Amino acid sequence: MDLLDAIRSIDKSHEDDVLNRLYTVWGEGLDKDNVLPEYPRPQMVRKSFINLNGYWDYAFTSSQSDIPLKMDGKILVPFSPESMLSGVERTLMPDELLWYKKILPPLDKPSGDSRLILHFGAVDQEATIYLNGQKIAYHSGGYLPFSVDITEYIYYEENELVVRVVDYTDSSHQSRGKQKLLRGGMYYTAQSGIWQTVWMEWVPCVYIKDLKISPSDNLEYLDLTVYVSKKGEPVTVTVLDDDSMINTQTRASDSDAINMKLTIADAILWSPEDPHLYDLVISCGDDKIHSYFAMRSFTIEKDDKGIPRFCLNHKPYFLNGILDQGYWPDGLYTAPADEAFIFDIEEMKRLGFNMLRKHAKIEAARWYYHCDRLGMIVWQDMVSGGTTYAKPVVSYLPTLFPKLFGKLHDGPGHYHIFSRDSVEGRMQWTEEMQDTIKTLINVPCIATWVLFNEGWGQFDANKATKLAREADPSRPIDQASGWHDQHGGDYLSHHNYFRKLKAERDQYDRAFVYSEYGGFAYHVDGHSSVDRVYGYKRYDTLEEFNTAYKDLMEKTFMPLEEKGLSGGVYTQVCDVEEEVNGLMTYDRKVCKIK
Repeated sequence: MDLLDAIRSIDKSHEDDVLNRLYTVWGEGLDKDNVLPEYPRPQMVRKSFINLNGYWDYAFTSSQSDIPLKMDGKILVPFSPESMLSGVERTLMPDELLWYKKILPPLDKPSGDSRLILHFGAVDQEATIYLNGQKIAYHSGGYLPFSVDITEYIYYEENELVVRVVDYTDSSHQSRGKQKLLRGGMYYTAQSGIWQTVWMEWVPCVYIKDLKISPSDNLEYLDLTVYVSKKGEPVTVTVLDDDSMINTQTRASDSDAINMKLTIADAILWSPEDPHLYDLVISCGDDKIHSYFAMRSFTIEKDDKGIPRFCLNHKPYFLNGILDQGYWPDGLYTAPADEAFIFDIEEMKRLGFNMLRKHAKIEAARWYYHCDRLGMIVWQDMVSGGTTYAKPVVSYLPTLFPKLFGKLHDGPGHYHIFSRDSVEGRMQWTEEMQDTIKTLINVPCIATWVLFNEGWGQFDANKATKLAREADPSRPIDQASGWHDQHGGDYLSHHNYFRKLKAERDQYDRAFVYSEYGGFAYHVDGHSSVDRVYGYKRYDTLEEFNTAYKDLMEKTFMPLEEKGLSGGVYTQVCDVEEEVNGLMTYDRKVCKIK
């Protein structure tokens, strides 16, 4: 396949193809009476919670409908209706509404003046919440968690919870990542609705609402902020290492934010080779939570040759990364089991990778927890949005002629080129970017924020970088992954699927990375979602695929470290639908690397 043929193949949408019914082993063995039973928020664990996963009633209606009296059937939450595991397998269109309805389990209120908090891990894309017929909350954004205090709206006999969902997917400016109503090529089946765990928990009247956990740059102490529901209440924090107490403090404040500095003497530093975690026990009045943290730092520093390098704990660290789309053939955005998360991470570690780039998606909190404890660095993408992308700008021309077309200005006057005419859309993306950082800032494994990818809805990247830096000064930023570099951020970040890899030195003193490369395609009969091959270079036999992959890694990619390369991201963990350039098949049943 020559270069032009490869480029043309990128845009072939094959919406007429029928998806094969692929299941993972976890989907095949799913206990539908006990779906994703683990505590969903590992950095704020209380003693008990009420898991609302399982069968709910659902209905599709027109966009003008009120809460339907008659429902269409049962849906298995938290799998989206488009997925096989949901039991529905129907696409929510932009001019429709999706309704969920569930009778909550009996509520036995704890003693004292307690509050009942309802949590949604993620609902794609707009969610309106009703309890006992009363509208109580609205949330926009399909990837971030939200919570509602429902204490004032509950009855103690029986409560009816209703969720109304709208999802515009790629028909508006809203963030949608790799989802497309007409899937094909590098864009995948759209999904909608509830796709992460729904749960409730009782908390005391005075309770811990949030945390901000920051290891100091010199790795000698922990900056911790505890946010509480009532100011003036004392907070006690204990740091543990294998049940041995390292430090403890009690502090009160006239604010609802209590700040502490906790010395961590002779700290054991986190790394993929030794993913050491410390435990936190935090109490405020009758409320107690368990959390964790790691002592580590991620920076860009010059090595002894003056080359800017990615550094872990202030030492150069070469990133051997791989692209992770976070898709599953049976659950789409939703992994069918906690063990599925673990399998992907451990399998990539076994193959020699130390970094996952979570691509155009925000994952469930437990995925980050497993990366933390298993030792996998994460580059976190912001979810892309914008109206229909101008493919010559984001695909063809920059790929063919990166020096001529890979550096377009993304500011005013060029918003239309990057599908960002909507002022509302630009404001929404900016707010979601800041909320993403706020939501994930405590996660030890996240090493870099990736703001824009290949010009998809890119705009004002230098302004966005400034805002991201203000939200989190502790991590490097990949401002523009692929092309359309605005000379900001901490990386010169290239994508290269068709030319020989070589090390480059950035005139702006940033670390150089290949944030995407590889993409070798091999179709495994019986384990592909679509009987069609999409990828950047196709191999007809497993032996040819393995030879090409090993030559690329051992003879081309790895030797570039000594020439100034800080790391790279191979495409990709597993096949996704017709994109068969994964190191594993889509169902995770075959590893192609021998």
